Amino acid sequence: MRALFWKAIRTRPAGDAMSQGYFGAFGGAFIPEILHQTFAELTAAYEAARADADFWSEYLTVMENYSGRPTPLTYAENLSAAFGGRRIYIKREDLNQTGAHKANNVMGQGLLVKRMGKSRVIAETGAGQHGVATATMAARLGLECTIYMGAKDVARQRPNVFWMEQLGATVIPVTSGDQTLKDAVNEAMRDWVGSMDGTHYVLGTACGAHPFPEMVSWFQSVIGSEARGQILKQAGRLPDRVYACVGGGSNAMGIFQGFLDAPDVELIGVEAGGLGLATGLHAARLASADAEVGIAQGYKTYFLQDDDGQMKTTHSVAAGLDYVGVSPILANLHETGRARFIAATDAEVVEALKRLMKAEGIIGALESSHAVAGALRELPDTPEDTVILINLSGRGDKDIFTIADALHDPKWEAFIQEKADQYAKRANNPGDAS
Repeated sequence: MRALFWKAIRTRPAGDAMSQGYFGAFGGAFIPEILHQTFAELTAAYEAARADADFWSEYLTVMENYSGRPTPLTYAENLSAAFGGRRIYIKREDLNQTGAHKANNVMGQGLLVKRMGKSRVIAETGAGQHGVATATMAARLGLECTIYMGAKDVARQRPNVFWMEQLGATVIPVTSGDQTLKDAVNEAMRDWVGSMDGTHYVLGTACGAHPFPEMVSWFQSVIGSEARGQILKQAGRLPDRVYACVGGGSNAMGIFQGFLDAPDVELIGVEAGGLGLATGLHAARLASADAEVGIAQGYKTYFLQDDDGQMKTTHSVAAGLDYVGVSPILANLHETGRARFIAATDAEVVEALKRLMKAEGIIGALESSHAVAGALRELPDTPEDTVILINLSGRGDKDIFTIADALHDPKWEAFIQEKADQYAKRANNPGDAS
């Protein structure tokens, strides 16, 4: 086991609140001494909210009236017909407020922030969806907001950076390390160490030190709860398989929770296969042999790390899956065999995105398209009466630059060149408004 984030980490004594949050051998709270009191306060606030039926009722009301829940379940009629009548259902988290499942978690944590009496929130973001969701929540609840984002992700997700800033958030590009999601997490944690009295860290996925994996999964469980009732009504039975993409793991945990108690429902997580597992340029922790159990960023799980315990460089066409670790809850589901994990390459993902658009008129996010790619790859080998459920965790508006580059659309490239020329002309002639 290796310590990758703080050099001086230790577990808390048995029986202490910080010793909670283990899922089999994974999880825990490996945090610096300065954060112990903050985590204890957060854990107490979370546990009190979880025991308070009025809190969950308030949360559901906010999500219904502000975020548009419940999100629909769509029967993919054309794709189903193309696969011999196997029934494909899609949970439409892409229709959530801000275009992804991230709103579920941030609004829940925002309500906790108000309970705790804090006035500032910070967050990390990769694809930018969590950052936009956090900025949206902060604007609605009147909170100061700072978002840390890897410089590479700032460049490839500029539309989301634009919206975060328009919503009033301060976006800080992180230039250390690989300039991606793991580095944004590190910088957000450093901020929190120095500002914890009035600041809450809105961690975006089911990772990190306890209580974050459990707490984020709780807020995201609304996905699985809705999906179970919807598919029973539409398909007349539970699905045979449930597919979700896996970065940190929040959307997968959200939908998986609706079916954990149904052993005949197979749960499949689809990780970022990047340029192929054999190349090493991927972000597959559970679907590859490249990860080892270690400790980083406050928790124990599988990490992509080298022999010296340093995090490896990861790669994915989807910024939100470009992360070295994975939820300790998913790691335990992997170890126990309750969930199965596969990987989809960048090329497979782009093809799945194109197929979903042209067959169903649905523009999925690149992250979510990993789940689509995994499902479509495996579907021909299933019985003809198979029912599958795919969690479409986000929509692809944010990915327009990356998708356009991948598709090599000449009209788009000409448009971008024209805009670049206009901006250059404006910069050279400030008085020219054309």
